[in-house]
Amino acid sequence: MAQQLARLRKAARVILVGAPGCGKGTQSVRLLERYPQLTALSSGDLLRQNVLKKTPIGLEAEQVMRTGGLVSDSIMVKLIVGELSQRGWIESRVTHAAGLAYPSSASSKLNSSSDLPSASFMLDGFPRTQGQAVRLDEEVSMNFVVNIDVPHDIILDRISNRLVHPPSGRVYNLTWNPPLVPGLDDITGEKLVRRPDDCPETFKKRLDAYTAATLPLLEHYDRAGVLFTVKGNTSDEITPALVREVAKRFG
Repeated sequence: MAQQLARLRKAARVILVGAPGCGKGTQSVRLLERYPQLTALSSGDLLRQNVLKKTPIGLEAEQVMRTGGLVSDSIMVKLIVGELSQRGWIESRVTHAAGLAYPSSASSKLNSSSDLPSASFMLDGFPRTQGQAVRLDEEVSMNFVVNIDVPHDIILDRISNRLVHPPSGRVYNLTWNPPLVPGLDDITGEKLVRRPDDCPETFKKRLDAYTAATLPLLEHYDRAGVLFTVKGNTSDEITPALVREVAKRFG
């Protein structure tokens, strides 16, 4: 689906929420292509970059990971706030160490977010739970949370018909995007495979776990008045509705 470029008139601070296999990655790419002012921020990438650069927060996270622990929500929020501060997208109530912004607990006032369109961003990978959303809310005012709602039976059908070319990441679907030669990659002619976790029975368990974990998150943002749920069976159904809502709120 070709994307026509469009302009935002004020800052969009976006979170995309959706079950595995719902096409969230497709919607993310389409939004980024349509709105050049929008920037994707991956919490995983920020973590890896800070560990590699040995920033204070990166060293803190690395120490946790070395002991087999999970990086805490507070560390992840620090990473996000630090990145937004460095980009000038929020005016953070911070102390600075080695160029990295740390949220300060000395004040309960929310960081001031820029309303310039160029300060628009979309978070990837965080928050995933209500608790994480609460921690993020203490620092950044997110103003658009998109819940991509695709029926689970549709997702399971996609998964059962999905083949991938691991070296390139190319994805095929036997129903609507089959390879030119059955079982072979269109570019290299190499064998296509099914992902180990693409078994429908296994994937259904993932969907059930996602629903249980995500419902409180969606309720949280619904109460905040920033949740938009878009329903559809295909990405091409969902994109026009999502674009219309972005234009309504930020165009």
